[in-house]
Amino acid sequence: RDRSVSRGLGDVYKRQTFNRQQICNAVSPLMSAVSGKSTLTAADGILIEAKFPDICTLTTFDLEKGIRLTVNAKVEEEGSYIINAHKFNQTIRVMDGEEIALTVDDKLCATFESGRSSHKTGSLKAQDFPEIPRLTSEKGFVVNQSVLKNMLSKVAYAMGINDPRPMLNGCYIRTIKDTLSLVTCDTFKLAVCSCKTKFDSIEGEESDKNTDFSFIVPVKSVNELIKLLSDDEEKKATVYMSHKNIVIDLDGIVFFSRLITGDYLDYERVIIKNHKIFVQTDKQRLLSALERAALITEERIVGSVRSNVKLEICKNILKVSAVSSSGSIYDEVEIEHTGEDLSISFNNRFLMDSVKACSAEKIRIALSSKFTSVNIEPAQKDEDNEELFMLLPVRTKD
Repeated sequence: RDRSVSRGLGDVYKRQTFNRQQICNAVSPLMSAVSGKSTLTAADGILIEAKFPDICTLTTFDLEKGIRLTVNAKVEEEGSYIINAHKFNQTIRVMDGEEIALTVDDKLCATFESGRSSHKTGSLKAQDFPEIPRLTSEKGFVVNQSVLKNMLSKVAYAMGINDPRPMLNGCYIRTIKDTLSLVTCDTFKLAVCSCKTKFDSIEGEESDKNTDFSFIVPVKSVNELIKLLSDDEEKKATVYMSHKNIVIDLDGIVFFSRLITGDYLDYERVIIKNHKIFVQTDKQRLLSALERAALITEERIVGSVRSNVKLEICKNILKVSAVSSSGSIYDEVEIEHTGEDLSISFNNRFLMDSVKACSAEKIRIALSSKFTSVNIEPAQKDEDNEELFMLLPVRTKD
């Protein structure tokens, strides 16, 4: 039988049949790289490339980040085309039956068929799809997905958004020999995490050379990458790099993104390392007090200004208080304290995020004055895993 399906004189149809559950599962991650706001219509679509023997490659790309994956399908005719991603996603989810047949004719009319149901929509030529970066490179390394996900999750809260300095609108990633370091900063908050881990070369052999890299991944790409990475300690991520792009192969899903060009800030010079006041406390107890303070600091009342949380260090007690037009709140947390007493104020949400990011049960807060930044880090040092979260206080009149 001829693999093309003829439905009329001169009409040649491209036809593939998908398992409905498999294609629904595949489209979910693809949607995170769909623009939806681009002036380029093709960037709102899924590029579908059907190839023998029975393979379909699906790609989405919003001009900043993209995802490519492969699904099994009954391919009756090879070909490629673009279908609007949101229409594609909505259609396959409402159709009945275990299989969905997709046919595209020479007039770019796409027809979905499942059981007795059918739906027609338009498609675009594959040539209209934005040019994607090269998806392989000789430069790169292999790292555990769980390690990368855990570290990105710790520092993501401190990334800049629409900062006038482009390099702050992302995560700075650096690999040196057996150390992976991540840094984020949005002017008010700074997060630094380093971890001793084993890198493999992209050829699969353990290597100390060709694994020293540094690059900045944009904030939107970082947030989507966290969702794609696995917690499975056995799964690997293969990272390829070029001057302008990064490609990460996640065992079946290929994620790619542009990089932010330029040098990252010299964060080591920003961090104060000679604080004289130190507070050690239980992380969860402090978080509980800050969450209660959030009832006041994050209360939304028309015409009101969001208030800050005030911390008063007095001997072995940390007093947590907040006042707004609707009321006030007061709490106390037991601490171990060395140095002078101090009163200092913070944006409560920023402080909560910084405390949550620290993975230790006992944390140490290092301070100097109510005008200088504070360092939040684990009370017990770990040479293989270093964490530091810096936060600027809020200047108040009192």
